[in-house]
Order: sequence, then structure tokens, then C-alpha cells
Amino acid sequence: MKTMRLLRACVVSMLFGAMALGLGPAALWAQSKPANGVEAGAKLAALNMRTAIANTAEGKQAATQIETEFLRRRKELEDLNKKLNDLQQRLTAGASTLSDEEKQRLTLEGQRLTRQLERRQNEFQEDLNDAQSDVISRIGRRMVEVLGKYALSNGYGAVLDNSSQSTPVMYASADITEEIVRLYDQTYPVKTAAGAVDGKAGTKAVAKPSDR
Repeated sequence: MKTMRLLRACVVSMLFGAMALGLGPAALWAQSKPANGVEAGAKLAALNMRTAIANTAEGKQAATQIETEFLRRRKELEDLNKKLNDLQQRLTAGASTLSDEEKQRLTLEGQRLTRQLERRQNEFQEDLNDAQSDVISRIGRRMVEVLGKYALSNGYGAVLDNSSQSTPVMYASADITEEIVRLYDQTYPVKTAAGAVDGKAGTKAVAKPSDR
């Protein structure tokens, strides 16, 4: 359970980093006159993009999938690290009792395990980054589309991302994070393990979300 909790925290933290979207400036703006006749620029709103992505049903489903996919590999890294630590302890404890030949053998084995651990850690991190980037890119693109339609139809001239540390939002007339999450889940519902469509944020599922 401890390993599962650690991996969950790692995945969620890395998957929903504030600057990971690569969506450009913190302000996302509407580029045409809204259909309801309200002039763009009349209102200003704030959106926490990090929170919005994390709270979509698709985002929660993706975090669960990545957690499950990489749990076995993380356990393998932990086991390999334990072997290396045990070997180092044997060398330390037997400094005055082990033969020179045995010390040499254990030293070479330690060097081999160290190289193996470093290689697998690098591969693990690269694969995890790729999986996270795919999810963030997909949800990010879709969310900007949902946000653009919402801003235009509701007369918002600009929407500021208040999860960005580089451009902090001191004040905005409205926070539309929850509304965008709701609209995103309606637009891109996910499928549960049983195959039923579920558009409610917070629902956990193990099936892969369809890429529309």
C-alpha cells in the first residue's frame, strides 16, 4: 500500500504540472465575436488549468492507468535498489573477515547492479514522461477548445490561468474552473470498465479513453 500511495502521488504531481501543457501564455483569449452578441473583452475570468485537467473524468482515469502501468516497474526498481544496499552492507560488515577474492567479487557485482539500476531508472523516467506528455497534450488541446467556446458564448474577453507561477493572477471577476471541468466531461465522456459512458468528474475507470 505504501508503494501504491507513493506512485499515485508521483504520477498526479508530474502529470498535472502547471507548465507541462505547453499552451503558451497564461492568458487564453477569444478571437471572434460571441454568438450571443456580447462584445469580447467585457469580462475577465480565471481558470486553474492544473486543477481542471486533474479533475476531469478523463484526467483521473488517465492517472489511474499510468499508476497501474508503472507500478510493477517501480517495484522492480525498489527491489534492485534493495539488492544493491544489501550487497554494500555485506562489504562493510565483512571488511575484516571476507577474503580479498570475495571482496572483489562483491565489488564487481555491486558495480554491475549500479549500472543496471541507473539504466532501468532512466528508461522508467523516459517512458513515464512520454505517457504523461501524451495525456497532457490530448486533454490540454481539448480543454482549450472547450474553453474557447465557453468564453465566446459567455462574453469573456480573456481567461487567465491562475495555476501559472510565472504570471500570478491577483484578482479576476470569476473563476470558471468547475464549469469548464463540467463542460469537458460532457463533451468528452469516458468509458468505464463495463463499457458504460460516464461523464461525471471523479469517476475512476480502467478502460482507455477514446481519442476523438
